[in-house]
Amino acid sequence: MRGKKTGLVFFPAFDWAISPTHPEREERLLYTRDQIFEEGVLDLPQIKEYAPRLATVHDVARTHFCVPRVQSQVTEAHLIAAGSALLLADAVVSGEIKNGFALVRPPGHHAMRVVHGNRGFCNINNEAILVEYLRRHHGIRRIAIVDSDVHHGDGTQDIFYHDPDVLFISFHQDGRTIYPGTGFPHELGGPGAYARTINIPLPPGLGDETFHYVVDNLILPILRDFQPEFIINSAGQDNHYTDPLGSMRFTAWGYAEFTSKLKPHLAVLEGGYAIETALPYVNLAILLALAGLDYSRVREPDWPGAVKENPDRVSRVKRMVDQLLRVWEERDNIDIEKIFGRGPFYERQKKIFYDTDYIEEEQLERVRRCPSCPGYITVDSQGVRGYSYSTRVFCVSVPFQACGACQAEAYDAYERAKGLDVYQYVYLQDKSTDTFFSFERDKKREWVSEGPKVGE
Repeated sequence: MRGKKTGLVFFPAFDWAISPTHPEREERLLYTRDQIFEEGVLDLPQIKEYAPRLATVHDVARTHFCVPRVQSQVTEAHLIAAGSALLLADAVVSGEIKNGFALVRPPGHHAMRVVHGNRGFCNINNEAILVEYLRRHHGIRRIAIVDSDVHHGDGTQDIFYHDPDVLFISFHQDGRTIYPGTGFPHELGGPGAYARTINIPLPPGLGDETFHYVVDNLILPILRDFQPEFIINSAGQDNHYTDPLGSMRFTAWGYAEFTSKLKPHLAVLEGGYAIETALPYVNLAILLALAGLDYSRVREPDWPGAVKENPDRVSRVKRMVDQLLRVWEERDNIDIEKIFGRGPFYERQKKIFYDTDYIEEEQLERVRRCPSCPGYITVDSQGVRGYSYSTRVFCVSVPFQACGACQAEAYDAYERAKGLDVYQYVYLQDKSTDTFFSFERDKKREWVSEGPKVGE
C-alpha cells in the first residue's frame, strides 16, 4: 500500500434537499469543502480527487425493490451519491488507490430492501448498493460494514439480515432515546446468518474513551476473526458532541483514531448535522487518517478536552461488550432451532414508518431455510399514506450464491403472485443472474432488466 493515494469524491448535491431549512441540505458539505481548501489538503500528494459518476438504475434494482419503480424514488443526486462510492471501490479494487472517502449526499443507511419513499432522510442505501456491486463486478464475497452514525443503520441491517457473508456492525445511541428506535443487542441476524449482525447501543453522553473501548475490545476482534475481503465504514458523524440530533460526546480526534484503527477500504458519508462546528473538522480528520497523515492537531475551536463519563453507563457498556463477544465466539455452537423454530421458512412481521414521507408500511418477510445456500426471500409489503397512497407489492429476492432449487422455487413464487389480484406490483430480483423482473397488474405489463455481465 506504500505510495498509493487516498481517493476522494466530493458531491454536495446542490439541487437536492428535503426542504430549504432541513438539516439534510447542501451546506452540510460546503463548510467541509472550505476547510479542505484552506488546509491545502487537495494539494497533498497522498490525496487524489475524482469527479463523481452516476450509478445505473440497474445498480439500484440489484439491491432495492423501489415502488413502483426505481425512477419513482431516486433523483440524479441519489444516483451520483451511490455512483461515487462505486467509482472509488473500482479504484481500490484495481489498486489505483489504497482507500477512499465518498463525501457525498444524500445519505442512505435507513433505506431498506423495499422502498416506498424517504425515511430518515434516505431513499436508497449507498453502502448496500456498493456491496452488491462489489459481488457482481469484482467477485468479492466476504464484506464488513461498520456503521458509526449516531442512528442505528436499520436499512443496512434489514438488507443483509439473512446474509452470512456480510458482517454488519452498528454502534449508535440507544434506540430508546433516538430515531429509529431499533438496533438492540438481541438483533443478531436470521437463522442462516446468526451473529452476522452486531448492534452496540450506547447510552447518551459517552465520549471517545468508551467509544474506543468498544472498538478495541469488540469491533476489531470480530473483524480479525471474520477476515473480510473489503471493509466499508458508514461514516455518520452525528455522534459528535455538537450535533443537534444526537446526544453523544465524540470528537473529531476520536473519529480519526477510529478510522486509523478500522482501516476501511472505503468510507461513505452518512449523517452529521453540526454543519459548522463538527463536519469540517471530522471530515478533515478522517481524510488525514485514511491517507496515513498526522491528524493529532485537528481540533474543534471549542474542543472540551476529555469528557467525564458516567461510570454506571460505562460499566453497562463493558458488560454488553463482553456479552456480545461471547455471542460471536459461540455463534457456531448455537441451537438455531431453539431460537428460530423449525420449518422450511422463517417468518417475521415488521411495521416500518417513513418519518419523512409519513408512510406506514406492514411487511411479512419469509426466508427459505435452505441447507445449500442462504435461501430466497419473499416480502409481502403494503404501504399506506393517509387516503392518497396505498400500494401492496410482492417481492422475491434470489441471493447471489443461490442454489438451483431455491432459484426455481423463487421463480415459481413470482409467477404465482402475478396471478393474484391483491398486488399492484410484483417483483423478482435474481442476484445470481443479475436480472430484475417487474410486473404491473393494472396494465398486465412485465419489464425485464438484465445488467452488464462481469467484466463488461
